[in-house]
Amino acid sequence: MNGRSPRLVAALLGFCWLGGTLQAEEAVEEPGLFGFSGEYLAEETYVGSGDVHDGGRSVRGFDENDSILRFIFTPRTKIGILRLGLEWERFGFSVSHTDPIPNMLQSVGFVIGLDTQLSDSILLRVEAEPGAYNTGVESMSDDFNMPFIAGGTYIYNPNLQFIAGVSVDIERKYPVLPAAGVRWKVSRQWVIDAVLPKPQIEFEWNRDVTVYVGANVKQTNFRVDENFGDARGNPRLNHAVLSYSEVRTGAGLDWKISPVLTLTAEAGYQPYRSFDFYRAKVRFDQDGGAPYGMISLHGAF
Repeated sequence: MNGRSPRLVAALLGFCWLGGTLQAEEAVEEPGLFGFSGEYLAEETYVGSGDVHDGGRSVRGFDENDSILRFIFTPRTKIGILRLGLEWERFGFSVSHTDPIPNMLQSVGFVIGLDTQLSDSILLRVEAEPGAYNTGVESMSDDFNMPFIAGGTYIYNPNLQFIAGVSVDIERKYPVLPAAGVRWKVSRQWVIDAVLPKPQIEFEWNRDVTVYVGANVKQTNFRVDENFGDARGNPRLNHAVLSYSEVRTGAGLDWKISPVLTLTAEAGYQPYRSFDFYRAKVRFDQDGGAPYGMISLHGAF
């Protein structure tokens, strides 16, 4: 990428929360099982050998594993559908303890939200994710953060919806960011889902199988440990905020195994990745790209 491209991608990364607003609205009509309703996700992504650099230093030939577990209860109440659950995500990088980027980034915390209907055409979501965002070796209380979103969906008709809202994260370089998107069912089999973090063009092969091409845009803010900078010859990085970002582009397949279980498999290329200690003015950008593969099990009940 040229010098201007990372700035453009960084602006897009701020909108990563938006897709959940629409996806939740699609799930709210699912019948509950065992007397309650909810949703879940178990996902694993492997990214092949890649490089990053900051102009003077480089970290080369490291792999990445991105693991996600999420379980959310969605009980119905008089004011709407509550979203109450837990989420864990871990990025693992095959680097040493003295390399200038962490070998692990981890977030673990709660999901607390509400989906409600303001009118026949307007749906609203408010959701917070309080928890620890760190490198997995610190006290969780020292690395607490609570990013949250407020967004809505306007249902123009059953085939066309517009999404807009705002994301707030005090640890982000730009704490408050607006966003907008659209989901358009062009025909019975084709859907254009222009909503971050996973914009896609989808083709419904049959009732149980959908194929797609698209992207996955990710950004999360973490705090590294108190001795991170000392071990790397730069004390400014001790307990510093790290904004980790990446973009994946590829093709995949959703197989609906049962009404409550979907298997997704995806493969493609990661053209962008950044480790940005923006307050310390230290940033490592991807030097070239890397292939990736992803598999997940998810559903709503």
